[in-house]
Amino acid sequence: MRNQVVKSLLLTAAALSLASCGINSVPTAEENAKAKWADVQAAFQERANLIPNLANVVKGAAAQENKTLTEVIEARARATSPNIQVNPDDLANPAKMAAFQSAQNQLSGSLSRLLVSVEQYPQLKSQDGYLKLQDQLEGQENRVRITLRDYNEAVRGYNTTIRTFPDIIGAKIIHGAQPMVPYQATTQGAETAPTLDMAPAT
Repeated sequence: MRNQVVKSLLLTAAALSLASCGINSVPTAEENAKAKWADVQAAFQERANLIPNLANVVKGAAAQENKTLTEVIEARARATSPNIQVNPDDLANPAKMAAFQSAQNQLSGSLSRLLVSVEQYPQLKSQDGYLKLQDQLEGQENRVRITLRDYNEAVRGYNTTIRTFPDIIGAKIIHGAQPMVPYQATTQGAETAPTLDMAPAT
């Protein structure tokens, strides 16, 4: 009789623990990843907000960089377009994430080209306004990297939670959880190693 009571209690405890698998852990991990994504969006938006000021400073001092400046402004428009934004419910959509990543990578590339070309203008580099904007952009780029790292870590945690036992039970049956897509930043041309001209100068 005592053994039956113990077995019954153990079965009940096992059933309760299995029944609660993923009940709280899946939504907690999901909300954490969504919160980290909001940080990513804020960091990208703050970077985009700096570009009009940079454009005004560069436009006045380096008129010959208008083509590069136009590329940056157009890339900013694409990267901040409502059509390209990824809301938290789209984090499991690889196509939407790829479009967002592509737009942000294009903006990063255009911005980098502009900053490199501006290095040729000492009068611009000596302006306080430009130096402040450059510092703000560098700080914002660091913030973007940190928020992307934190988001990818939260996605890894969520994806691990919904794929491992016992949380997979609640993830599939109760929540219908789908894996989220991590952010994969790429630098244009990074897949090709640069070539160096090692010939001696003549």
